[in-house]
Amino acid sequence: MIQVIPATDVTLRTLKQSFNLKPAPSQQFFAEWTEAIDARADALSDMEQRLLDRVQTNFLDLLDDPPVLENSVKMVVLAPLLDLAGFYRRPYRMTTETSVEIALEDDNQVIRGRIDVLGVNQHIWLAVIESKRSDFAATRALAQTLSYMLANPDPERSTFGLITNGSEFMFLKAQRQPTSQYATSKLFSLFNPNNELYPVLAILKYLGNVGF
Repeated sequence: MIQVIPATDVTLRTLKQSFNLKPAPSQQFFAEWTEAIDARADALSDMEQRLLDRVQTNFLDLLDDPPVLENSVKMVVLAPLLDLAGFYRRPYRMTTETSVEIALEDDNQVIRGRIDVLGVNQHIWLAVIESKRSDFAATRALAQTLSYMLANPDPERSTFGLITNGSEFMFLKAQRQPTSQYATSKLFSLFNPNNELYPVLAILKYLGNVGF
């Protein structure tokens, strides 16, 4: 029986205690993200690259004039990525989950945000950190995203995740059987040289095909 833990209470320690979850000992456990980059190194069309360049420019321009618009990550960054990955079309089906409120204290000021979670065929979980400031790192949603991934009704099937705060992107893989383990990709950032939305889209497309 799957143990249900309120998303607001989830920490990595909670998942380790409840699911005996551990980091995967081998990089081969999550080889899909590197395979995706190798397989699609030159596979993005000119149109896709132009659109991703525009997405990067649009979001970085928003950060120049805070506060950031409400739902800006989903509207400006995630929506075009999901469109280019084909997730709005069959055989994919998008679902939404209850948002999780988050907060941190910075110089005696409380900064509030939330984590919105979207599911794709219960196979890929997308965690979006929304805040009027860009203070929340992508890793802030790690435990919450893993909790959705571990609730997969098919314990023998691996699930994947993507966490983004708009400027950072991190992919995850988790499984419950034969042992509960997880792994992460490198952290992609729009502030790095070149446009790292290119490999992000390549990985999304690759993971979308893994379940079919």
